[in-house]
Amino acid sequence: MAAQIGRRLRKGAATTAVAAVAVAALSASQAPGATVDDEGRSTTADSQPTPDVGADDSATGNSPYYTDLPPLNSPNPAPTTSSTVAPGAGGTESGIPATVLDAYKRAASRLNASKPGCNLPWELLAAIGKVESGQARGGRVDANGTTITPILGPQLDGNGFALIRDTDNGAFDGNSAYDQAVGPMQFIPSTWAWAGKDGNDDGLEDPNNIYDAALASAHYLCRFGWDLSSQDDLDRAILSYNNSTDYLNTVLSWLEYYREGAHEIPDGTGSLPGNRSDTPRGEQRPPRKPSTPSPRPSETKPGREPQLPIPGRPTTPPTGTPSTPTDTVHHLEDAGTAELTATAGDAFAETISTRAETRTGKAVGKVRIRFTITGDTDATFTGGENVATVLTDASGVAVTPALRAGEKTGTFTVHTAVVGRSVTGVDYTATVTARTADALARVGDGALVCPAGGEFAEQVQVQATRQGAAAGGVAATATLIVSADDPSQNDKGPYFKDAAGNAVRTLGGLRTDANGRLLLPKLYADDTAGTYLLRVTTDGGATLTVELTVETAASPTPTTPTTPVTETPTTPTPSASPSA
Repeated sequence: MAAQIGRRLRKGAATTAVAAVAVAALSASQAPGATVDDEGRSTTADSQPTPDVGADDSATGNSPYYTDLPPLNSPNPAPTTSSTVAPGAGGTESGIPATVLDAYKRAASRLNASKPGCNLPWELLAAIGKVESGQARGGRVDANGTTITPILGPQLDGNGFALIRDTDNGAFDGNSAYDQAVGPMQFIPSTWAWAGKDGNDDGLEDPNNIYDAALASAHYLCRFGWDLSSQDDLDRAILSYNNSTDYLNTVLSWLEYYREGAHEIPDGTGSLPGNRSDTPRGEQRPPRKPSTPSPRPSETKPGREPQLPIPGRPTTPPTGTPSTPTDTVHHLEDAGTAELTATAGDAFAETISTRAETRTGKAVGKVRIRFTITGDTDATFTGGENVATVLTDASGVAVTPALRAGEKTGTFTVHTAVVGRSVTGVDYTATVTARTADALARVGDGALVCPAGGEFAEQVQVQATRQGAAAGGVAATATLIVSADDPSQNDKGPYFKDAAGNAVRTLGGLRTDANGRLLLPKLYADDTAGTYLLRVTTDGGATLTVELTVETAASPTPTTPTTPVTETPTTPTPSASPSA
């Protein structure tokens, strides 16, 4: 036993040392105007957390959490799924309610499929879920994964907690004065607004649903290219969830514990932690008056009733002298952003500039502006994220990282908001145009000839360029046309085949490869001989016309029947008779 305790103490000391290094990085200075991530981390070369990490920039708003540590006894070997663990028996802390465990594993699987470089272990989600809500209060969830009763942290009114005034009009937490952490993974509404996910594919993003919350946590922990197999990135990710050294150490302890073994238990049978960070260890917290779920406003989720005020809670934010630069922001203004247009797959030449201002138009520096890409688009900011948080400089201006267009064409919107405040923002419209080519050339110069009723031996290949460079990903159409002066589709001569083997003379939806080349399918000919034209066109107006020749099939050479020669039988000549 002493050896086990000794090993545990050594592990704890090592973990604390690692955490100290991560937290020490929070003392690094940050120049005004620097780009920061959603917990305030600088994107300069050192990529270390910065000292101005705000509660409104963390997942939980730095809300209280459970401080219970895992048992000293290792859960390994863990009981099998079918085995029964008696209450109080060793290993019960390693039991995770079935639906909750399924949500963690499903979220990690989906995340690692989309961002394999993050190396997110499901055990990390389990560790955070344990610390935040005791695994959804021991697995008190329904069949869809939604908590039986809402899980709410205390209101963040600055009274012993962070001060975060209401950002969602009470839609998620039922509080129109201050924000509260919500659900089994304890997201504050302002973070859920951009980080929320639909983990169970029911069309809703509900922080009270363990599938939605677990997937949101997975993506939150894996933003900015973090690799969680690296201790430094793992520490940064956990600290971004709740910016506390003790929180980091507690989560790391549970992560190590679950990695040594965990097993499934029935929903609703999990143990609930007894100690919380806002209560001295061993002291009982006063019971919280149970609350009821609060419907979202109809504009947030169609078909829902408007949010009703909760008795006993203030319905308007308190008044007083603003204590931070954020409190002085009245609105956001465009700061000279030019037209935002880019070709699919390219970076936008312009960035977005937004200025934070007071009611009288005075610039406000050191304020976090969150830029969120919305709409049917796959455009992203540098790093592949659709959200970027930028600190305003001394002139009150925040400039986004570079925007990069995806493959989807059309318009999308970049919405701006002040982190921790509900003020009038600015919406920017960006347009992604299709890739184009200005020239087409055939690859190869051999004659394209085919006998009637046969097939062309050579497939047509073309090269697309724009301003002399290969034009990859350009949409193209190939049509067998009537003549050079009549580009309508021909009804005879060469043809392509569709998947069913039917003749088709127009092919749309073609696209050049990364090198600007396009290899057309095989061509066939009907029984009509002649000279025909194949025309290829691309987005951007490039056109190429190729000549095809169908030759008359050679007639078979008649053969002259041969009359067989009849041989005349030869009568043998009798030999001379012998002399008498």
